[in-house]
Amino acid sequence: MTVNPSIWIESLDLEAQGIGRLPENDDVPGKVIFIRGALPTEHVRYQITREKTRFSKAKLTEVIQPAVFRIDPQCAVFGICGGCSMQHLDMRAQIAMKQRVLEDDLWHIGRIRPSEIMRPIIGPSWHYRQRARFSVIDRSIKKGTMLIGFHEHNSSYVTDMLACEVIPRRVSNLLPWLRTLIGALSVRSFVPQIELAVGEIDPQRDLHSETITLVIRHLKPLSEADLTHLRCFADEHQVWIWLQAQGIDSAKPFHPPTGHLFYTLPEFEIEMPFLPTDFTQVNHALNRVLVSKALQLLEPQAHERILDLFCGIGNFTLPIARLAKQAVGVEGLSALIERATNNAVHNALSDKTHFLANDLFTANAQMLASWGNVDRWLIDPPREGAHEVCRALLDLPRNYWPKRIVYVSCNPKTLARDAAILVHEAGYELSKAGIMNMFPHTSHIESLAVFNLNENASC
Repeated sequence: MTVNPSIWIESLDLEAQGIGRLPENDDVPGKVIFIRGALPTEHVRYQITREKTRFSKAKLTEVIQPAVFRIDPQCAVFGICGGCSMQHLDMRAQIAMKQRVLEDDLWHIGRIRPSEIMRPIIGPSWHYRQRARFSVIDRSIKKGTMLIGFHEHNSSYVTDMLACEVIPRRVSNLLPWLRTLIGALSVRSFVPQIELAVGEIDPQRDLHSETITLVIRHLKPLSEADLTHLRCFADEHQVWIWLQAQGIDSAKPFHPPTGHLFYTLPEFEIEMPFLPTDFTQVNHALNRVLVSKALQLLEPQAHERILDLFCGIGNFTLPIARLAKQAVGVEGLSALIERATNNAVHNALSDKTHFLANDLFTANAQMLASWGNVDRWLIDPPREGAHEVCRALLDLPRNYWPKRIVYVSCNPKTLARDAAILVHEAGYELSKAGIMNMFPHTSHIESLAVFNLNENASC
């Protein structure tokens, strides 16, 4: 690898890599170069790490002239850890970049511009992450310690981290103690990961802090001495330990034997129990805002029947049921349908909810018709989006089409692809779209889009 001359950075990609262009050579346009850690408007020096025919990748070696929106990262391992990519970028600039990505994807992929761009929704910037998966590596042979944390950037190595600025402080403070705990186990080399899930404070149990649950995966049986270590750790640090010997279905509570893991949606008087292995939003504070905003945009009416697709454990279904005549939740995994049904019982909403187990990635018109007539849809798919659902809608009789669709997306590219179907083929209007900063300091983009049925459109 050789040190290259300086270059001016023109823009930023979604992974927060600065983008520059090398000088032209014999009328051939200069090659694009991606420099991790560089920001737009900066003059920097770099070192090439990867050469390709059409582009190069490099690491930053010196900032000659910094951007006005460059800030000092708060985390000691920023730039090494792969968990965050934007801590060196002012929060206002982070949000503006994500908003631009959403607008660009809607236009370049979907050829759509929303009638209104909603103001970005923001929340806490630090210690917001209530879910995480820590990798574990035994380095006892060479360096006498365990590593517990996130992977390094584009690497299978685990970051040598003793604190984390995006997980709750109590959990961050536990990281050094977790090293000691796992290092004391007889199966220390066979503990590949620890799953973190944090719930809210339970006033009925007279607790003064949130419930921290750690799911420890172990590939070999634990000894009696190991179990004693784990019990003592749980008692001393007031955490709820689960053990996972095989696949995710094998995860079971260990010590204390019982616990109460939940989050709340106070606006709708909802308490949502969940398991540490359930999918839930990582940011509880912003999830409350997301649910509130999504329902405000959906505008459910007391006489309406409303569909919640990819419903999970009922995060949107139960609040919808508070406002509508009936909420129908559809999800592919039967275990999640069971969890959602139990949550409806827990919140006395069984009579206003109905849950169905259908694989939405194989959706067709017959499946959609089997759900009956509904007035509005809420869609909250994983990163793959809801392509099959949107295409199946086209084959439904028009009287089955919802008059409004609120689409919650964690991937602006699949949102734009699906929006193109709804707008250009089904005749919906993309009336509003905007982002919420669910994952500060990362490249992940959570967005909301509202589609209204154009009754005069011909399809």
